[in-house]
Amino acid sequence: MDVLTPRSLDEALALKAEHPGALPIQGGTDVMVSLNFDRLRPEAVLNLNEVAELRGWARENGTTRLGAGLTYAEIVRELGHAHPALAEASRTVGSPQIRNRGTIGGNLGTTSPAGDAIPPLLVEGAEVELASIRGTRRLPLEEFLLGVKRNALADDELIVAVYAARTGQPQTFMKVGPRNAMVIAVCSLALVVDREHGELRAAFGSAAPVVRLVRAPLTEADAFPEQVATAASPIDDVRGTATYRRHALGILTARALERCVA
Repeated sequence: MDVLTPRSLDEALALKAEHPGALPIQGGTDVMVSLNFDRLRPEAVLNLNEVAELRGWARENGTTRLGAGLTYAEIVRELGHAHPALAEASRTVGSPQIRNRGTIGGNLGTTSPAGDAIPPLLVEGAEVELASIRGTRRLPLEEFLLGVKRNALADDELIVAVYAARTGQPQTFMKVGPRNAMVIAVCSLALVVDREHGELRAAFGSAAPVVRLVRAPLTEADAFPEQVATAASPIDDVRGTATYRRHALGILTARALERCVA
């Protein structure tokens, strides 16, 4: 297996076009597990750690541009005020070591229904920036997510950044697991009470093939927990039953509403 290490974004895109089967890696918190257990055996690994253009974040016209290489630890330290639900979700990811390595781009690239960063980004109307030697495009996150570990990324494209609105509206993130840390969510929920637009938005993970967004007017707050639970299509697995997940989502939604309205 070859390891390709570009020093710039242009070089990374050129290598990705030349080796479309190359597997991008930066934090490696998902990829290395799959490689170590021989679940993946790509022709090459595209090491993005030296690509400075993928790091950091910036304010842009009322949104935040989150570089694909931005780590969970950086989100917790630097973006808690602007994106509280995303920061709360980032605090729940793995151990300190994982939070220092895992990246927002990796979470989106893996496209797991249990991805902790995805629900907070969905409720903030996030868009994903994709790039190749053919050019750059931006997709709404809802359109980027296609199925279980399936997304709209073309073979020659890389995730460059995510754009999330700085709504300033009350929001939170919660998840259920067998313990409080180092755990994949049995189900998770991000919720925004958007008074500016008179709308409730919730996105849940681990309860459908893709993270799903649910909307309702503020006037329907009392019925919103049931609406969110009904929108789920969970399965039974080793972490929980479908019945439990649906029930837990209703409880999480009610608690999230209380927290955001308080």
